[in-house]
This record gives sequence, C-alpha cells and structure tokens, in this order.
Amino acid sequence: MAKTFCNNFIRAAVHWVGALLCLLFVCISTSAQTASDKAWTVLQSGLSEKAVDARTAAVRVLGLIEKNSKAADLALAALADEKPEVRSAAADALGQMKAASAKPKLEELVKTDKEVSVVIASARSLIALGDPLGYAVYYAVLTGEKKSGGGLMDDQKKMLKDPKKMAQFGFEQGIGFIPFAGVGMGAFKALTKDDTSPVRAAAANILAKDSDPKSGEALVEASADKSWIVRAASLDALSHRGDRSVLPKIEPRLEDEKEVVRYTAAAAIIHLDGLRK
Repeated sequence: MAKTFCNNFIRAAVHWVGALLCLLFVCISTSAQTASDKAWTVLQSGLSEKAVDARTAAVRVLGLIEKNSKAADLALAALADEKPEVRSAAADALGQMKAASAKPKLEELVKTDKEVSVVIASARSLIALGDPLGYAVYYAVLTGEKKSGGGLMDDQKKMLKDPKKMAQFGFEQGIGFIPFAGVGMGAFKALTKDDTSPVRAAAANILAKDSDPKSGEALVEASADKSWIVRAASLDALSHRGDRSVLPKIEPRLEDEKEVVRYTAAAAIIHLDGLRK
C-alpha cells in the first residue's frame, strides 16, 4: 500500500508541476504579447500625431523592425504623408528593414516627388535593396542631369540649386558630408556658407560603388570641378572604383591649387598604378 501511495503521490506531483509549468509559460507569453501590443500602440500613436517631428521620429524607427509586414505596411503608408520629412523618414526606414516589396513605390518617388530630400532618401534605400536606379539619383545630384541624358524635373532642379535647402536635408537625412579623408572641417565650413558642394561630394562618394561606366566618367569630370571639396571627393571615389584607365585624366590634379586635392590625387594615382603590379 505504501508503494502504491508513493507512486500516486509522484504521479500527482508530476501532474501539478507540469500544470504549473504550463501556467507559467502562458503567463510569460501573455506578458510578452502585452508588451508587444503596447509597443505597437505607442508607435501607431506617434504615426498619427499632428506634430511633424513626432510622426517623423515614429516612422524612422520602423526601420529597426525587420521582416515584419506590419512595420513595412506602416512605412509604405507614410510615403504618402503630406510632409517631406515624414516621407523621407519612411523611405529610409524601408531601406533599413530591407523591404523589397517597397521597390516600386520608392522608384515612383524618385521619378515624381518634388522634394529632393525624399528623392535622395528613396535612392539610398533603393541602393540598399539592390536597385541600380538609386545610383542614377546620386549621378543627377553630382552632375545635374539624369544618366539617360534627360533633364531633372524643374522642381528637382530648383531644389538642387538651393544651398540652404540642400544643407538642411543633408544634415537631416544623414547623407554624410565626410566621405573622404582629411577634409571634414573644410566640408563643414563650406556648409556654414550655404555651399552645396558637400552634398555633391557625398554623391560622388556613393558613386564609387556604382559599376556603370557613366558614373566613372562623371567622377572624372567632377575631379576638375570648381569646388575643391567635390574634386577631392571625386578623386577619392575614383581610387575606390579601381579603374586604372583614369590615371592620365587625373594626373593634372597633382598640381591642383588645393593641398587636399593634390594629396588625394597622389594617393589615388599610387593606389591605381599599384593595381597592375
């Protein structure tokens, strides 16, 4: 009888332990789900705020949520916001979360949006998603024309020539104004003078990764730009592209009036010349 009692007790104990573990699991799961629900509520509240800054911040952080259809849908919806700051943030977020489904909409914005800040953000995300159309935008920023030879939209051209606007969206979107070594302070000083050259220099830096020969040609031409910041950035980009055929074309920059340009040209020439060895 004692043995039977022990066996029954053990079975009952196992049953209750199992039940307690199940209950604990349910509680933990419920708690986690509740936290997630609260988090979505907070984000969706931010997305519906009247304040532009609040909507922009809420949209931008959606980029942290990868492989989530709900986050992607919210960011896609934000691409239609009336404020360019929000549209730009949405475009950036879609690139960060690697939302391939957003490509058609981002391509549409690149071609039709009248705010260059939105176009730039969309281009950056297209590059992140493996779409070469993104490089075409940076080509246009550097040269003022599209790769196809067709002109930009009038509103886009106007925005590209607005120094204050370029400087503003450049800082806001994190386009990056120190894409080449040794000229960070110079680029900053140029910005304080409402100079658009740091933005074009950043575009040159992006084109270093574009395999299209037309981008290489644009960089060679930009290496003789009137802005020393653009010249230095273009030489830096050409060095990274690794195309030795540009050597004769950039050699004159060894006598450039600006020290940084001369040094950058020298380093680029040494690097490219060394590739054959």
